[in-house]
Amino acid sequence: MNWFSDLFFGEGVAHSILMLAVVIATGIALGKIKIKGISLGVTWILFAGIAFAHFGMRIDTGVLHILQEFGLILFVFSIGMQVGPGFFSSFKKGGLTLNMLAAGIVLLGVAVTCIIHLVTGLSISTMVGIMSGAVTNTPGLGAAQQAYMDMTGTDNPDIATGYAVAYPLAVVGIIGTILAFRYIFRINLAREEENALAFDSSKESVARQLSLRVTNPSLDGMKVSQIHDLIQRNFVISRIRYADGTVEMVNAETVLHTGDYILVITSQAAVPAITVFIGEETDMKWKQLNTQLISRKILVTKPEINGKSLSQLRLRSFGVSITRVSRSGIDLVASPVLQLQLGDRITVVGTQQAITEVEKKLGNSLKRLNHPNLFPIFAGIMLGVILGSIPFAFPGIPQPVKLGLAGGPLIIAILLSRFGPKYKLVTYTTESANLMLREIGIAIFLACVGLNAGENFVETIVNGGYKWIGYGILITLIPILIIGIIGRKICKLNYFTLSGLIAGSMTDPPALAYSNDMAGNDTPAVGYATVYPLTMFLRVLSAQILILLSA
Repeated sequence: MNWFSDLFFGEGVAHSILMLAVVIATGIALGKIKIKGISLGVTWILFAGIAFAHFGMRIDTGVLHILQEFGLILFVFSIGMQVGPGFFSSFKKGGLTLNMLAAGIVLLGVAVTCIIHLVTGLSISTMVGIMSGAVTNTPGLGAAQQAYMDMTGTDNPDIATGYAVAYPLAVVGIIGTILAFRYIFRINLAREEENALAFDSSKESVARQLSLRVTNPSLDGMKVSQIHDLIQRNFVISRIRYADGTVEMVNAETVLHTGDYILVITSQAAVPAITVFIGEETDMKWKQLNTQLISRKILVTKPEINGKSLSQLRLRSFGVSITRVSRSGIDLVASPVLQLQLGDRITVVGTQQAITEVEKKLGNSLKRLNHPNLFPIFAGIMLGVILGSIPFAFPGIPQPVKLGLAGGPLIIAILLSRFGPKYKLVTYTTESANLMLREIGIAIFLACVGLNAGENFVETIVNGGYKWIGYGILITLIPILIIGIIGRKICKLNYFTLSGLIAGSMTDPPALAYSNDMAGNDTPAVGYATVYPLTMFLRVLSAQILILLSA
């Protein structure tokens, strides 16, 4: 039975792969356990790794570091590709307020970490590990470990130990604080939900279908192109029903008359102005009209279409009207300057023959879309590793700052997913493919971190490490309480938006799940998504800077 002992406690490739698989499988199985609806999820992989390492199961150090860093790169790159399209738009309108509050939570967490370090004398590297666990931010842990390795050439298991000690109560503490605010502020959930729906500005740019009867006499005999110049709003007139009952598609040369019925697609924000200017809203049943015109959604799957605007494609020359473009579940108004991306669904109105020609132009092949685009992934990782390895010198910091293997790929992924289509680069991946890549990355990373930290974990806790739990609770609660009060009392945030803000600023999916269940609407998710990109970036950057400042 020597082969069995060597397989589990020896060395070699088979042993390393087996240990990794056993740790990940065990952690995932434990992650299904919920206590009062709360689960630690994939973080159980970390604790499984610690347990196996404590009982003598190891992986070669060199192999361990390679797997750990590669898993981290896959994880943060996938996150960047996911949040990139909305990263810059998250600073607009009310998003700026939410992001400033989220940045305040991050900075207060860093401040509390530094104060505890000065008071207790605990090393800053250990404190950064505790901070990463206290804010449930795994990329921050990876960034700290990478920065420490670059600076010293050695690994510090106390960083991972601090993370593991602080993480469990952090999840409970974040959800507990959200619940506490409900009673502190005497929240009426029904009233908050009503207010959230009434003031939901996130849907103002979403396309809405509007049926109008032309009643403005000044528009009689005017072309659609002239009306566009007068109203100066982004809208598309899809179809028109004349007084004699004839239904036609609309183009720039179509002439309107009083009494005509038109189908308009525009943004929610533009509805009042367009309605007042053109006429009155009606309940015309366009689908029930006897006409040869049909409406169909066509999938953009040809790579050469990626990055081109609707005006460049000249789709109207096929005799169709383009009304909406659906992207990531959101309907956008089909303006001429809108650039298409792979995976967009275009709503086209026209005859069956004309629509068939447009399908040939755009692709409309789901099979082609499901084919993975590996080039932007590995090209992006290559550029991210290069960017992360560039040293930046700052006054007062003894060591040059590097973005590292967490920060570099994250920034490149954000830039690629946001600007890639403009330069004809296909960056589209299906949501399931992105999630698979991300989950594989985080599973490998956490397994390696646990196996690396497990040997001395129990000894560290017994010899004073139990105090780290208290430090972690302080780092979790103080920033949330301060910013939560400011957000509610001064910024007058809706309770559900505040809940999403707190969950996003702590990058904590369990807290978001709890908030969504409590709200019964998507308001917490909107707040979470608004602050998540900036928060993730600041968490990664602050963890590295603290490590470098300790040199």
